[in-house]
Amino acid sequence: MNKTLLALASTLAIAALPQLAQAQAAAPAPAPAPAAPEASPLSFNVSLTSDYRYRGISQSRLKPAIQGGVDYAFASGFYIGAWASSIKWIKDFGGDASAEVDLYGGYKGEIAKDLTYDVGVLTYQYPKNHLNPSANTTEIYGALTYGPATLKYSHSVTNLFGFADSKNSGYLDLSASFEVVDGIMFMPHLGYQKVAGDANSNFSYVDYSATIGKDFSGFFVSAALVGAETKTINGVKAYASPANGKDLGKAALVVAVKKTF
Repeated sequence: MNKTLLALASTLAIAALPQLAQAQAAAPAPAPAPAAPEASPLSFNVSLTSDYRYRGISQSRLKPAIQGGVDYAFASGFYIGAWASSIKWIKDFGGDASAEVDLYGGYKGEIAKDLTYDVGVLTYQYPKNHLNPSANTTEIYGALTYGPATLKYSHSVTNLFGFADSKNSGYLDLSASFEVVDGIMFMPHLGYQKVAGDANSNFSYVDYSATIGKDFSGFFVSAALVGAETKTINGVKAYASPANGKDLGKAALVVAVKKTF
């Protein structure tokens, strides 16, 4: 509170003392209000989705997935977390992992009013994936948020999700979140995945999504149109499933429910 507002508040309080004394004499003093509980730095989440899409590409062969995570936010701005999801793509490509486990940590801060930043590192682990090259991937990232919009860039410091010689791949992501009416949120997104390496050029692509969601007593329910504009190689989509030949980036409606506690 600045000095002008503090002085004004003090003046109003002094002027109100006689009226306050009369009111207290006429009526019993109210019970003190309970103190508001402080938000816990530790949070958990669990979700169920009709299709696990990451950067527009299905990780679950266009099938449902179950997911969950834990986060800890320090008062200083640092944070750490872990998240996991069921997947199918590793086994479809001859590997032996049925889960993705993400570990991350970073720092969030404020540059100016309504302008914040977020920097960190994220590693995607696929236990015993047995792919060569390994699907395990580590990225560093940086993001700027102004009002409802966020611009983020992620840079791989390892090979990217099993692509050979793909170190230094990058993903640029523009997203936003707007309240439309009565707690209904609209969240558009546009991204570009660059897969490094001359042999991988056909696997770079643009992805997009438009999500509508609303919180119902702690359960966030969402519906999203999600897709990726991928290239066709010899008549086959670059991100076709080896299990059934379906395009894993095909535009589709994805519904999900998430609970945070």
